[in-house]
Amino acid sequence: MSALPTRYVSIEEECKRNPELKMSDLQMLKDWMEKQPHLPRIEMVYLVMFLHSNYYRIEPTKKTIDNFFTIRTLLPEVFCNRDPIAWKELRKAFSVIAAVPLEEKTKEGYVMTLVRFLDPNPNKFDHFECTKYLLMTCEVQNVVHGTSEGLVVILDAAGLSFSHVAAMNLMGLKKVLFYIQEAAPVRLKALHVLNAMPIVDTFLNLLKPFIKKEMMNLLHFHSNMETVKKYLPIEALPNEYGGKAGPIEEIAAKHIQLLEEFRDYFQYDEANGRVNESLRVGKCESAENLFGVDVENRFQPAVLAKSLNGSLY
Repeated sequence: MSALPTRYVSIEEECKRNPELKMSDLQMLKDWMEKQPHLPRIEMVYLVMFLHSNYYRIEPTKKTIDNFFTIRTLLPEVFCNRDPIAWKELRKAFSVIAAVPLEEKTKEGYVMTLVRFLDPNPNKFDHFECTKYLLMTCEVQNVVHGTSEGLVVILDAAGLSFSHVAAMNLMGLKKVLFYIQEAAPVRLKALHVLNAMPIVDTFLNLLKPFIKKEMMNLLHFHSNMETVKKYLPIEALPNEYGGKAGPIEEIAAKHIQLLEEFRDYFQYDEANGRVNESLRVGKCESAENLFGVDVENRFQPAVLAKSLNGSLY
């Protein structure tokens, strides 16, 4: 990722924003990366994000960097074909969900990303492409705005059905969760689930084996907007939630234009931002030893039904 996008935050800006950021630490990480022949070469501005997400601890940052590039190499379903203009399956995902950054921040200074269905028809839903869209959004949000106090993800479950969950690939979800928890260069502060319903509880129960306790503690469930007000500034949300940010479809259309601006960035990343396991010093990483043994590819309807019957709702 040595090719920088047209819009990105500079190291100078980051140094003003983060007094803890030291150029000597960035140089140390750059020197370390140059001694890791399996890793790609990247611009130093990206190292700022890795260091910040690990609260400026060097050794955890090194692990995050290795995980970041390794998982992106081992999860092509999400990190390949990220062309926001030409890849038809991704264009389809743009019409199925909205995965958009919001302009305002929370009172703590956290940036917010909202995900909701635009079209809840399960026959149009491809969870890999929708996940790809969400992670592209978070990546661009990171590059354009730089580091922040933290990230809050708002997931609106309205429209989620048994059919959506049954169509998901469980091993793929396990890998994505590993990426979010062990590799994404963000400080994830909260996951707010709006319009929580029994299928959400069912889905969560099936994912629990792959979710660390720290991430479980970030989950908040809301059945109405009254409880949301305790955590999020309602006025910063789209009009559909009683906010003033504008209609969700307009916000999504504007954001897709930004993703399209980043087309060259995504294509360069796919060609150059991956690991070369044949050059790794030590044991090569594979999907099996990084993520564990394969699990059942899809959620089985019988398992889902049993879980749903035992729902807490």
